[in-house]
Amino acid sequence: MQASPPRRSVDLSAYPQLVVIMLGMRVTRWRGVRTLLGVGPQLNAARDAQPDGLLAEEQMLYSLRHVGFRQYWRDLDSLERFTRSEPHRTWWARFVRDAGGTGIWHETYRMAGGMEAIYLDMPAIGFARFAPERTPKGPFASARQRLAVPTPG
Repeated sequence: MQASPPRRSVDLSAYPQLVVIMLGMRVTRWRGVRTLLGVGPQLNAARDAQPDGLLAEEQMLYSLRHVGFRQYWRDLDSLERFTRSEPHRTWWARFVRDAGGTGIWHETYRMAGGMEAIYLDMPAIGFARFAPERTPKGPFASARQRLAVPTPG
């Protein structure tokens, strides 16, 4: 008789403000292959710099033209500090102007409650496959606003 595989779980009680973010980039035009290959080393360098609050990251391959990763952050404040610092701030500003033949998306999940997403030049994926679309502007412009989390201070 074969033994049952070991079952394991985790105790997340030390991480009450944990944030999990799933991110992806999908080639939408031929020039996107170059963009995708160029971003990989930059993302790895940002992760290797060990930003404050980043607990872990896992890379994923959805298809030959769609890659992504999952990050675990100590809290939303840490994630936001990273997104507003270099090099992320410059990357995001560049992608909003010209995604380089790629589509970009992220979905954020908070242990304390709330989920949000943004999609840039992407077909329906994740939440967008079933939830009504809403333009990310005004009171819905930032992840914090979409999560309905008050601004600290």
